[in-house]
Amino acid sequence: MDEPSHPSAPGRTVPVGQAGVLGTALAGVLAAALASGSWQWFSTYLGLTLLAVVFSFAAPPVRTPGAGPGRLRSLAAYALVVGLCTALVLAPAMQRWSWLFPMPATRAECARLGGYAALKAQAALGTLAGQDSTALAAAQADQSRQAVNDCLASTTTLWLPVYGFGAALLTALCVHLASRTRARRPAP
Repeated sequence: MDEPSHPSAPGRTVPVGQAGVLGTALAGVLAAALASGSWQWFSTYLGLTLLAVVFSFAAPPVRTPGAGPGRLRSLAAYALVVGLCTALVLAPAMQRWSWLFPMPATRAECARLGGYAALKAQAALGTLAGQDSTALAAAQADQSRQAVNDCLASTTTLWLPVYGFGAALLTALCVHLASRTRARRPAP
């Protein structure tokens, strides 16, 4: 059975499924590589790029008579990849914007960890801390910011699967409803 193809250059076609598989593999590798440490905006760029690959080269599975469980597996895979890419897009924003990731207790705990890191920076400098208050303030601010970012990043990483799975469910529902709508339209 021939795979559907997508034109990539004049006179040449690339199988549509192959680009989707490559995009999925790339999303998995990048998600694993970015899952530790502070989430940076580069993950948003990666997620958006992968979403563009998925939407350009992997069409959502359409409802066809007799497709059965094969369509359901395709729909689940498509939706989960979109959910993973969406989680990559959202990670830095979740870490920085409380309206997107509303966990006041966690944010307060991370701020306390930042305060503790500032005290540790002062203690590490010992008697040198009294000699240059500007340098001490800079060291404390840097250590505090790093501790808060690490705390929020680890919490964000714990919650990203929930956001990704939610995006996957929403994607599956939208694709399913669109497919049902197309199936109900009378043929021209």
